[in-house]
Amino acid sequence: MREAMRGADVVVAVTAAREPIVEAAWLEAGMHLCAVGSSARDMRELDAESVARSRVFVDSRAAALLEAGDLLLAQAEGRIGSDHVVAELGEVAGGAPGRRAAGEITLFKSLGLAVEDVVSARLAFERARELGLGTSVRL
Repeated sequence: MREAMRGADVVVAVTAAREPIVEAAWLEAGMHLCAVGSSARDMRELDAESVARSRVFVDSRAAALLEAGDLLLAQAEGRIGSDHVVAELGEVAGGAPGRRAAGEITLFKSLGLAVEDVVSARLAFERARELGLGTSVRL
């Protein structure tokens, strides 16, 4: 994983890891992390120091406080407080500040929201229609 992260602007982890696969020592200034997998209280993709060094955004604070092992385990280890999450995705879309400086490390911990799936499906549908792909069926 260290080699894959070297020089990357964006690192996306979508795994079922129970132990960290991303270590803080591998983070670089300005890197953005997306932690999409490991969505249970006892699972994590990031070590606690990676979370502590990041400006953290989530899709839902309520869900993150219940299920995001990356955050809950970092908190249990005393590396972050319960207030470490800066904003929800919707707040950022509404104008809440994201990265404050070019070198800041940011993290989006996603547990998933139905609206994310609907928007993704709509974009895929529109693109397929533009390209003349797909098959229409009558239901």
